[in-house]
Amino acid sequence: MTPEDAKPHPCEVCKLRQEAEAHPNTWKARLWRWHTKICPGWKSYQRHLAAQDRH
Repeated sequence: MTPEDAKPHPCEVCKLRQEAEAHPNTWKARLWRWHTKICPGWKSYQRHLAAQDRH
């Protein structure tokens, strides 16, 4: 197990993300979608997921 696997990425457990996915038509979901466009953590998380898919 690598150190990256030991602790989940913050985006995996983000309460705002979970709420936005559960209720996609709310203002929180709109806020979440806007946030993903500027968040370096989200972009890092997307690269992490893409790297997992390649393995």
